[in-house]
Amino acid sequence: MMLTNDTVINFLKKNQVFSLTELEKESGLPNGLLSKVLRGDRKLNSNHLKSIKPVLKKYGFQDKMGKKAAKVICIVNHKGGVGKTTTTINLSKAFCMKGKKVLVIDMDSQGNLSQGFGLDEPERQVVNSLLNEEPLPIFKVDDNLDIAPSDLELAGADLDLVQTIGGFNRLNKSIRPVVDKYDYILIDCPPALNIFTTSAMVAANSCLITLQPEISAIKGLDKILSTIEKVQEEINEDLKIEGIVFTLVKKRLVVHQSNMDYIKESLPGFNIFETMIRENVALTEAQSAQTDIFSYDKNSHGAMDYMNLAEEILSNE
Repeated sequence: MMLTNDTVINFLKKNQVFSLTELEKESGLPNGLLSKVLRGDRKLNSNHLKSIKPVLKKYGFQDKMGKKAAKVICIVNHKGGVGKTTTTINLSKAFCMKGKKVLVIDMDSQGNLSQGFGLDEPERQVVNSLLNEEPLPIFKVDDNLDIAPSDLELAGADLDLVQTIGGFNRLNKSIRPVVDKYDYILIDCPPALNIFTTSAMVAANSCLITLQPEISAIKGLDKILSTIEKVQEEINEDLKIEGIVFTLVKKRLVVHQSNMDYIKESLPGFNIFETMIRENVALTEAQSAQTDIFSYDKNSHGAMDYMNLAEEILSNE
């Protein structure tokens, strides 16, 4: 695809989270030029296009020209203990077993995702990329599976990120240079609707909501959906809801079945996955052993459920 005035306009309109002032600064373009271009008052000449091309490629323009960019999915729920990290670990491994190349990103300062893959106290981590705009630190953990890790150092970065101009877009910028190297990028979000979760939603194509069929978890669902809607309206209009996956399900517990039926009736037309993740002690044991469920016990209910979930997501592509 050749870079033209029109392709630049199309790219900027599809990526409205980008700061035009910052793009102009990095490209050496006159201040206010891109705003005039978007309004139709000016056109980029050949020198402008030559200057801005490497900058746009840095932020993902190359993705549209070559290999299909990765699908970025953030796994969200502001309640802790509902299977976000477990889902990120095992869904990513299931995708790999289906021949996909995957990057997982730990956006939770507890670092459970990183620890689940055997990375304790990483020297380089996501916070360095968010605050210092360093390249996203990526470590290989398995064939076709990489991780960008975090630990407690991330906890102290929320205020700095909030006060940084365009802080909510830093993760998106960090991901853009590598997005064409993967088929899927999964972001493990913290148990809070804070700047880190918002950053993940800005960077993502879709949100996967993990939901335990307990009343305490269900009561917060409206807040999650409201936050996603605000991000869609204000920042990332292309953000979709991948769907709801029920986790920690006790199939023999009548109240769990009743709660799942209630959610399905309350959200007609909403994508609720047929696959449910059953409560399975092997899932907890695998995470404690710092491995995925397939490596720990490939014949367990947990392995079966996460493979079914991966297949369901892939079939919807």
